[in-house]
Amino acid sequence: MAAEFDLDKIYKDLIVPPGKKINLARDYQTSWKMANELNKKECEKLLKRGVALLAEFQDKLYAQDIYALLALFQAMDAAGKDGTIKHVMSGLNPQGCQVSSFKAPSAEELDHDYLWRSMKALPERGRIGIFNRSYYEEVLVVRVHPEILERQKLPTGGRKKIWKRRFEQINSFEKYLVENGIVVLKVFLNVSREEQRKRFLARIEEPDKNWKFSTSDAAERTHWDEYMAAYEDCFNHTSTEWAPWHVVPADDKPLCRVLVAFLVWRMMKDLKLKYPTVSQEKRAELQKIRQMLEKEK
Repeated sequence: MAAEFDLDKIYKDLIVPPGKKINLARDYQTSWKMANELNKKECEKLLKRGVALLAEFQDKLYAQDIYALLALFQAMDAAGKDGTIKHVMSGLNPQGCQVSSFKAPSAEELDHDYLWRSMKALPERGRIGIFNRSYYEEVLVVRVHPEILERQKLPTGGRKKIWKRRFEQINSFEKYLVENGIVVLKVFLNVSREEQRKRFLARIEEPDKNWKFSTSDAAERTHWDEYMAAYEDCFNHTSTEWAPWHVVPADDKPLCRVLVAFLVWRMMKDLKLKYPTVSQEKRAELQKIRQMLEKEK
């Protein structure tokens, strides 16, 4: 991405170290000192370079057809998930990429276990799947609003130690995915309460953003501290060696997008993707085809 920056140091600042208990407010910022070093134009330039690299990796991912990438995004309202996905993934081939948004479960989804709808949306080998929100809603929103559990038709005793059990189930699920070639990138866009307030006001004041705002958004804001506690506990229990969490400062949108592009780039780079090696028989076949085509001149 950018040789002038210490990429290992940047990554260390973003990752939630597996096995280590973190304090979200103390250990992770919503705005970052890099924002003072990179203006909007410089961020756009870096993002353009990153998008081009991701497109190259995607082509190899598809050709190799061994791995799939699942990138899931969690955040408070107005943190910029939609815009981040739009800008970071702008250079990808739509045929090899799919975005799934998870809202309140339907009646059909409530008739299945809570991971069912996510499993249905998993990417195929060679493709990139993007989850705008995810199964983590089941230990975040549902934890803040436990009355939701009443609609989930849990068996007798199903609510006993439910958060601990769901953390364990999610960890096992993600380990299963990784062991079967679906690598999991988990990103939390960390926006401040004050920045959320400003973005909510902008949605009200700008007519083309009115559709993005509802009274339920404002109502959820009153549960801010509960959400922060739920996120922190979630990170402390589900940031694993095989699928760690990454906390990206989101108050500065251009910088946030650069950092997310960096995380996607780093994960795909670690896969050591390459185009399949063509056998001697295949090469001989290609030469015959070339000769046939050249005779048509």
